Amino acid sequence: MVNFWTHFTRLLPGVLYACAVAGIAWLINLFVPLLSSMLVAILLGVAVRNTKLIPSICEPGIAFSAKTVLRAGVVLLGFRLSLPAIAALGAGTIATIICAVAVTMVAGYLLTYFMHVSHATGILTTSGTAICGASAVAGISPVVSARSHEDADDAVATAIACVTVFGTVALVALPTAAHALNLTPTQAAVWLGASIHEVGQVVAAANIYDPSVSDLATAAKLGRVVCLAAVVAVVGIVERRVVQVRHEHAHKASSSTRPPLVPGFVVGFLIAVVVASLFTGVPAASSVFSTLGGTVATLLLTVAMGAMGAGVNLRNVIQSGGRALVLGVILSALIAAVSLGCVILLVD
Repeated sequence: MVNFWTHFTRLLPGVLYACAVAGIAWLINLFVPLLSSMLVAILLGVAVRNTKLIPSICEPGIAFSAKTVLRAGVVLLGFRLSLPAIAALGAGTIATIICAVAVTMVAGYLLTYFMHVSHATGILTTSGTAICGASAVAGISPVVSARSHEDADDAVATAIACVTVFGTVALVALPTAAHALNLTPTQAAVWLGASIHEVGQVVAAANIYDPSVSDLATAAKLGRVVCLAAVVAVVGIVERRVVQVRHEHAHKASSSTRPPLVPGFVVGFLIAVVVASLFTGVPAASSVFSTLGGTVATLLLTVAMGAMGAGVNLRNVIQSGGRALVLGVILSALIAAVSLGCVILLVD
């Protein structure tokens, strides 16, 4: 009991700091919905860290929030997903989603290498573009190995900035393009959901195009979120192999230092998806799961982003940000083009 209390008091100042940042970010998001609370939180964290306003007593709690709270938020994201609802989208829509995510991830890995983008920054930017913006960056960051000497928090900050900026551009540009291309309402809804980065951005874009397609666009977007677990697992396997080879080359191979094949929080995410799917059609359960996977998950991820922002060296972000922005432009255009082609071919 004494050890628990000591540990609790050691973490409390930093956790309260991260919660305070998240609260401010949440309020800003309420007044300016286009500004993601996670983006605002990480920017506030960066500002406080780089003005040297964080006391040393907060460091343990900040580290706890950036790791443990982050993983808890990702697990809860699973409750917003229902496999029957995703299956109801139809084969054409599901094929569009899988194709868009797969092509973007593969292209992102290749472009990160050939453009000499810092590894963690490139893969996190790719994941955020392919799946679900800041939430995907948060979910995949624990398994991405910083192969270069970049700081993991710097990589997260850069990636979130990229996907937020280009997701915002897409939410304005794609509804107009959908009208210009004479897509059917169903095709337009699927295209918006399969192309735009954040769930909130998809909802905004759907309302710009036609509020009646908002539900379908959101469902298509959540279909991409389902891919999070698979992408985390695949990226984890790739990174695990790289870490293993690196240790072998350094003659320090040790099973204790290798990351797990499937991270525990991914298992938790999948369990949450299964539980939510089992209770599909039960209003009371659906309401609880919607709150857990929506409001509560976003709050936890916002707390984690505030903590991760507090670990960012702004100079490093500025130095590495240019190539990441170019990568973000290319990948955003790619996922829009691939999903548009699939929608025209596969969705009525």
